[in-house]
Amino acid sequence: MGPHPAVAAIRLAVRRTLTDLAAEAGSTFTAPVRRPRERPAGAPLVGAAVGTTLIGNAARHPSGLPRTPAAPGSPLVLVAVSGGADSMALAIAAAFEAPKIGLRVGAVTVDHGLQAGSAERAAQVADRLRSLGLDPVEAVPVRVGRAGGPEAAARDARYAALDAAADRHGAIAVLLGHTRDDQAETVLLGLARGSGSRSLAGMPAQKGRYRRPLLELDRAATRQACAAQSIPVWDDPHNCDPAYTRSRVRHEVLPVLEKHLGGGVVEALARTARLFRDDADALDQWAALAERDLRTGDGALDAVKLAELPPAVRRRVLRRAALRAGCPAGDLFARHLETIDLLVTGWRGQGPLHLPGGVEATRRCGTLVFRRQGD
Repeated sequence: MGPHPAVAAIRLAVRRTLTDLAAEAGSTFTAPVRRPRERPAGAPLVGAAVGTTLIGNAARHPSGLPRTPAAPGSPLVLVAVSGGADSMALAIAAAFEAPKIGLRVGAVTVDHGLQAGSAERAAQVADRLRSLGLDPVEAVPVRVGRAGGPEAAARDARYAALDAAADRHGAIAVLLGHTRDDQAETVLLGLARGSGSRSLAGMPAQKGRYRRPLLELDRAATRQACAAQSIPVWDDPHNCDPAYTRSRVRHEVLPVLEKHLGGGVVEALARTARLFRDDADALDQWAALAERDLRTGDGALDAVKLAELPPAVRRRVLRRAALRAGCPAGDLFARHLETIDLLVTGWRGQGPLHLPGGVEATRRCGTLVFRRQGD
């Protein structure tokens, strides 16, 4: 009998991601096959079924199959694990699939220090991951600041810790447990902010070292997979706290939409994200080419030629120029770009614009100049 359908679906999604990573890393390792030790005739087998050899630490994977670790020195993939169903289902699937294609798999659980007993809980999650065969496993404490609000500050601290762990261990990628439900919530949040198609494109399946194998699967599948494999999970109370915007979207907004618009809202929002991502990627490529052509000898932008571009492309060029000058990406919003755009399309002799990060945008002699104040 095969695995539970939810387990099979998650393993397949993880296998596809890991196969791509193995190809990128040039991994050609094949798990070793070891012969059983000689035993006296008639002696009973202990800890294994007939025809099965337990390898490594002689422990079984929760799937019931023997655990066969990849060779030392094989490329390493880390899984970001909170202890919730999404990340635990991802971790156990990675532990099952990675060795078969020549990858080692470890994990990082980040202790944000925002709740009583968080350090002990992080240590428990780390111990559980080690028992599942992941190695190395770290529980990393972080200090959450205040910039951008509690959710953004926690996210920034978490990604900084994951980046540091990946660098420390030389990991080729970090797997994240975001699901289709998370994607739908992200699209709604982007719509509420009115921040353009890139925000509505949601989370990418791949960005830099990060991979999200479960974006096409719903949250219910991860819970079913953990239950089917008897994996304990921890439900973060912050996920139900209405003080957090994403929590309100999850528990109040989406259920209302599902009730009044019919089922399938989550799937439709995730599909919308994919369509917007295709459009946004194409426009970004166009903007990159246009920026290169519009650059003058001193690095400014030709304002006359900028005005000839479609608005969607022109604003992307302006964003690229502002970021290049030093604007923090998280602080540069649509309202800033609209104001900069007036230097191109509504020029009336306006003075310099002051942008986040101490960047100044000025129109001068038919060109647009971005520079840090004081330079």
